Amino acid sequence: MADVDADYWTMADIAEHLGIKLRSVHTYRTRGDLPPEDHMIGRTPVWRPATITSWKRPGQGAGGGRPRKDASET
Repeated sequence: MADVDADYWTMADIAEHLGIKLRSVHTYRTRGDLPPEDHMIGRTPVWRPATITSWKRPGQGAGGGRPRKDASET
């Protein structure tokens, strides 16, 4: 599990915390769905753990996510 006491998280830490693939985190960032990075270390974007733990992941809010397929559509 990503260290919530760390100063910053990388995209790999975010993926680990959310239980998703690193590629998904990259996609969130590319689409602009990920909060802006809190700092850059060289060319590596990093976020404070609190920035990510307070962020609502797309599709994870109330009533979010993909709509269910209607049984008649299968």
